[in-house]
Amino acid sequence: MILQAIMFYLFAVVAVASGVMVVAARNPVHSVLFLILAFFNAAGLFVLMGAEFLAMILVIVYVGAVAVLFLFVVMMLDIDFAELRSGFMRYLPIGALIGFILLAELLLIFGSWVIAPGVAGLKAAPLPANAGALTNTRALGELLYTRYIFAFQAAGVILLVAMIGAIVLTLRARVGVRHQSIARQLARTRAESVEVVKVPIGGGVGD
Repeated sequence: MILQAIMFYLFAVVAVASGVMVVAARNPVHSVLFLILAFFNAAGLFVLMGAEFLAMILVIVYVGAVAVLFLFVVMMLDIDFAELRSGFMRYLPIGALIGFILLAELLLIFGSWVIAPGVAGLKAAPLPANAGALTNTRALGELLYTRYIFAFQAAGVILLVAMIGAIVLTLRARVGVRHQSIARQLARTRAESVEVVKVPIGGGVGD
């Protein structure tokens, strides 16, 4: 128990410090690197709670895809950091006001937060009968693909439509660039694509 407590406080402190550095870092590349560090520490917290599937998803999806994508985008863009920091003082009053409002809302929420006595016995949904004998990943998989199969598939369809919509909205046709048209190629007839020319004897030989 002492080792688990030490690891919990270590992961928690590093995750909170990394989150602060994501906002406070002047270089966007450093912010993305601190974001990756925060993801790894959050995955460590999930492992301590016994949710190894969530830890794996956090590392594979967010660190392996989202954070690395952010890093490559930031590194590939020609960003003028001096120009980005030039308008800091102009937007400081608005940012301070928004920050004060958020802080007041958080204080109101935590000030009136009361844990119900029987909240530990509540369950959002019934677990499989043999959930105690299964691993976290297998129990979650059986629950998703049995009880919530339609909601899970609907979420996948929504994400697919969103991805296709983002591609269509960002697709721009450039003038002067030749593109392949599969439909036009398949619609061509023999008369349009093949031309038979009869060459007389000796007519194809030039000096």
